[in-house]
Amino acid sequence: MTVVLFDLFGVIARHQSTEGKDRLVRTAEVPAAAFWDAYWACRQPYDQGELTGPAYWRQVADSLDVRFDAHRIADLIDADIAGWSAVDEVMVALVEELAASGRRIALLSNIPEELATYYEEHHPWLKRFSLRAFSCRIGHAKPDLGAYEWCLNALRAAPDRVLFVDDRDENIRAAETVGIRGHRFTTPERLREALTP
Repeated sequence: MTVVLFDLFGVIARHQSTEGKDRLVRTAEVPAAAFWDAYWACRQPYDQGELTGPAYWRQVADSLDVRFDAHRIADLIDADIAGWSAVDEVMVALVEELAASGRRIALLSNIPEELATYYEEHHPWLKRFSLRAFSCRIGHAKPDLGAYEWCLNALRAAPDRVLFVDDRDENIRAAETVGIRGHRFTTPERLREALTP
């Protein structure tokens, strides 16, 4: 039986909301363009677990040549979590259905520790996944090939027995480089078709 390895954001969970983005910029009190340049430039070490939330936000502040005190950093962490917290209930239902049918499902997500902890505390359906490979805990973030190799080792599965579902082409291509089959997610209906024998 094929293992279905899901991405989280853009597949089961929503991408960062517009409201969440606006809240972050307001909280930081810096121009939006400069903020987002710094936010993403510093993000991979945070996603890979090399930085704590406060350390990440201090790096962002340094990149912006400003200072965030401890209170503002706490507010930024809260705002960041809130902006990534929405899920697609149709996809959650599909995950539940696959698990109930005995299908083996796993998760590979680029996610920092604070957000991973939030999801674990607020979304019990995460327990349906036989493997939860969070980048902050495995030390690899997509599209680093090490992320997919880590999952294959943990799943004890041959690459051609794994179907990776992600919304980003670069992540699909990386998975295919190590022999994993890929499905670029567009809609729950198309994914359901791809999963039907």
